[in-house]
Amino acid sequence: MKRNRWLIALSAMGLHLCIGSVYAWSVLTKPIMESMGFTLKETTWTFSLAILFLGLSAGFLGSFVQKIGPRKSGLLSMTCFVTAMFGTAAALYAHSLPMLYAFYGVIGGIGLGTGYITPVSTLVKWFPENRGFATGLAIMGFGFASLIAGPAMQLLVQHFGLVANFIILGCVYMVIMTASSLYLASPAAGDVPAKAEKEGTVEYADAQPQFTVRQAMKTWQFYAIWWLFFTNITCGIALLSVASPMAQDVVGMSPLAAASMVGLIGLMNGAGRIAWATVSDYLGRSATYVLFFLIEILAFWQLARVTSAFSFQVLVLLIISCYGGGFSCMPAYLSDLFGTKYLSAIHGRILTAWGAAGVAGPLVLSLIKENTNSYAVTLYFFVGAFVAALALMIFLKYRTRHGIARVAEARG
Repeated sequence: MKRNRWLIALSAMGLHLCIGSVYAWSVLTKPIMESMGFTLKETTWTFSLAILFLGLSAGFLGSFVQKIGPRKSGLLSMTCFVTAMFGTAAALYAHSLPMLYAFYGVIGGIGLGTGYITPVSTLVKWFPENRGFATGLAIMGFGFASLIAGPAMQLLVQHFGLVANFIILGCVYMVIMTASSLYLASPAAGDVPAKAEKEGTVEYADAQPQFTVRQAMKTWQFYAIWWLFFTNITCGIALLSVASPMAQDVVGMSPLAAASMVGLIGLMNGAGRIAWATVSDYLGRSATYVLFFLIEILAFWQLARVTSAFSFQVLVLLIISCYGGGFSCMPAYLSDLFGTKYLSAIHGRILTAWGAAGVAGPLVLSLIKENTNSYAVTLYFFVGAFVAALALMIFLKYRTRHGIARVAEARG
């Protein structure tokens, strides 16, 4: 069956809209703490585990996902993620923290990892002329998810309770993820318009050297990118994990207003992914990351001093747009440097930074918050981390300004 590349993009977004609901976790933080009696650290650790196993499964299953193809890997993601939803409902019913960690953290995290990398390398092949736009399109759904999931979870919990919330969501996700997975496929000969293939033959096209995972991991650029990705995610995901309670504690927003802000975070996360990725096609990937870090340094500095609910939301949304943009620009940046042939596997290895950051970010924030009773110290710590990241990014940009040729030299 001949497939339409825009419907392929829609299917990719369908998968990411479902698994991206993990970003609405902060809406559930206080209800779970209050009804289950868990501490902030215990509750946020569930989210951290999910992101940890997202990174681990993406890193170690990247080659496997590439081998079995997007359809089967999408169905695998659906099976794990839906099982996690139903298992989480059982864990909350039984008031069991280990069950919560096992289902939402481990099994759900594996569903997240396989589902995240499945559409990305597929869409890059369908849109060779605009790889930044393509990866932004694929990952946009992941960012937009909390726009829908945040308010939906708030209402479901209010009207039906925590347990029913996960059962209802599990049923909805099963339908959407199955339909999306069944349509996904890599392009066959003639599927991609000839004009797009021609326009895609640019400096970093498939004619350039194609790095295997092992070859890419022998370059210093790979590890520099890993660290930059880790820094951006650590700071952003820490903010995401406590966005709702932080808004209530710091600037006095109501629970419903904070939940609505989480929805806006989803909008900005998704919009930032497609917007920044498209900008990177023209500005260049490294220059775009330099801009990210400059913005985040200023925004985190101001966030530590803010007292107005409006200013708080503006700064959070600005940070989240850069956070989302960092995700969407990464696959295109990797394809610029290492080619597209083994992109799923290389991208998967880089995503281990996401897993590590998913643990580090919320853990650092919760530890400092519990010891200082303030979010400000953590935010200043993140400012310092971004200053170091900016210096490294400028160095990386300078050393790779001639693109793949310089990386090829490093390959040896």
